[in-house]
Amino acid sequence: MKLMIPFRGHIYVTHRNRIVGKIPEARRSIRLGQSFSYNRDKFGFGSNWFLTLRRFRVSKLFQSVIGSRIEGRITSWVTCYDFSFATAVERSSVDMVLVGDSGAMVALGENDTSPATMDDMIRFARSVRNGTHSKPIVGDMPRGSYEASDITALDNAMRFCKEAGCEAVKLEGGGRVSKRVAAIVDAGIPTIGHIGLTPQSASQLGGYRVVGRAEIEQEVLVRDALALEQAGACAILVEAALPSTAQAIRDNVALPIFGIGSGPSLDGQLLILHDLLGLYPSFRPKFAKNYVPEVMSGFFKFLTEEADLVTYGRETRRDGILQLATRALDMFAEEVTSGAFPSEQYSYS
Repeated sequence: MKLMIPFRGHIYVTHRNRIVGKIPEARRSIRLGQSFSYNRDKFGFGSNWFLTLRRFRVSKLFQSVIGSRIEGRITSWVTCYDFSFATAVERSSVDMVLVGDSGAMVALGENDTSPATMDDMIRFARSVRNGTHSKPIVGDMPRGSYEASDITALDNAMRFCKEAGCEAVKLEGGGRVSKRVAAIVDAGIPTIGHIGLTPQSASQLGGYRVVGRAEIEQEVLVRDALALEQAGACAILVEAALPSTAQAIRDNVALPIFGIGSGPSLDGQLLILHDLLGLYPSFRPKFAKNYVPEVMSGFFKFLTEEADLVTYGRETRRDGILQLATRALDMFAEEVTSGAFPSEQYSYS
């Protein structure tokens, strides 16, 4: 059992990263390092037990991930793979960054995500970290980086933290990777689970398809989410699931549930940057919205009203694609926060 001090004078009580209660105004009455007795009935555990307070530096990751479920705030999340676009993300109001193995497709031109290596991912993640300093970054564990053993998984997760400056990692799979998640969490690395459509194993699941149509499939996904929660994951990403299935998952676990192509009413939404900006030429899934057409006219109007565009561009570097990207990211974040995205047009049924 641990105590964290993340928000506004409250101490949030967690067990293996799962929030189980909070002690209001605790900072006023409890000193750092003090042990005290507290009635667990208040948190649904039973008898009294001792909790030891330790300092927890308030991280942006905790605020973005855990805070989304506590405060009912919807988190906006976007992928990124390089320094330049990371600077656009940094300027925007997007909450979090995922350095996804989708970079193998959108940045390296591969047909799927499988060819991504740990060295590729570290290079992507380090580039993103160089471009953004205020956004929490999550490193996506590529295929082959965690399946072999707990030691392999932990070594590679630690690389994301030490070599690339990531605050957390993400693993694909549910119950089958729960032991790996537990090993990484026990080493002190926040871990996000990923269920539903898992691109790394899509060929075994019948290709890229919507999941959760059958009742038995929905039950399996709920069990996967519960296994990840038990293992200590701090959040779960659900990809390409029916909205009803994603909602069933959220109803059964206490963790924040993020969606990518899994409908509204979740704790956060993720989009691939290259889909959001219309940069990927091969295909665009139904759930992906291109925001460029909606911000382009306003951006061009802004440029035409600038008296000395050459000087302005030289001094600010905000007269080109990256500024257009920042505007698109801001609109995405605004629509996520307001609940306007994803609409029915960008959800499976």
